[in-house]
Amino acid sequence: MITSIFSKSKSINFIIVFFITLLAFVIARIRLVNEPITLIFILKQLAQLFICYISVLLLNFIANKNNLAVKNNYEILLFSLFLLLIVHTTSNTGIILSNFFILLGLRRIMSLWSQKDVKQKLFDAAFWIAIASLFYFWAILFFALIMISLILYPDNKLRHWIIPFMGVASVYVISVSASVIIYNNFFEIFDITPGVSYDFINYNSAKYLVAITLLISFGIWSSIFYSQNIKKKKKAFRASFKIIIFAVVIAFLIVLHAPKKDGSEFLFMFAPLAVIVSNYIEIIQDKWFKEVFLSLLIIIPFITLLL
Repeated sequence: MITSIFSKSKSINFIIVFFITLLAFVIARIRLVNEPITLIFILKQLAQLFICYISVLLLNFIANKNNLAVKNNYEILLFSLFLLLIVHTTSNTGIILSNFFILLGLRRIMSLWSQKDVKQKLFDAAFWIAIASLFYFWAILFFALIMISLILYPDNKLRHWIIPFMGVASVYVISVSASVIIYNNFFEIFDITPGVSYDFINYNSAKYLVAITLLISFGIWSSIFYSQNIKKKKKAFRASFKIIIFAVVIAFLIVLHAPKKDGSEFLFMFAPLAVIVSNYIEIIQDKWFKEVFLSLLIIIPFITLLL
């Protein structure tokens, strides 16, 4: 019954997803925010919620445009459930903005399969990823996706390998110019301290252990079948499916290197992981197992709210 609701694109699906996202957002504010409620505070929270909603729609667009989803909304459901699983992911403004720009960059990378406007897409992808790194330094690791895409989409044109670096350079020049105008200093606007921490003590709590176990176990299990199923996809889209796997790996590296491990760093994993798990759900043949699998993904995030 649950799978039948999200097996096709319906407006009710987006209403449910937006409600779950709102729930995660509100719970995070109740538990984590201690600021006085002012007009500026309210406007800031509304802006963050709006970006979360736009990120959901952007993920849905990427999945449908690149045939990553078979006319279902599992990926946005899972994305919202992951937000509820670790509500801290809705609390860090920098990471929310960074993840949004990463999705914009991923959208351009994915569209390379059409082999149209390649130079513009490469520049845009690098530009958005560079902007993302201004809000969260380690997001720059996603730049590797552009290089990987050039390998997966066989491209022997040297200029295509140079263009992404021009996109990053453009962001750097614009940022330095803005810093001079605003702060009268070349690098004041940058927050590029590449802090690293391997202290995982913050994850040593029931809610994090349950959440991380679910993400890793369900993610690895789904990835095995996801990888095996890639060869069944149309040749033009196979590279896009492979890029999603690399995106999860890069996001995992960001989690490992995050200087402050408060849970918000997991946000980078949610979009690509949602695509992988949703694809696995789609290929499950036994209806009862599909229902149980999806039910666990729905129930566990709500259980963690009680921990």
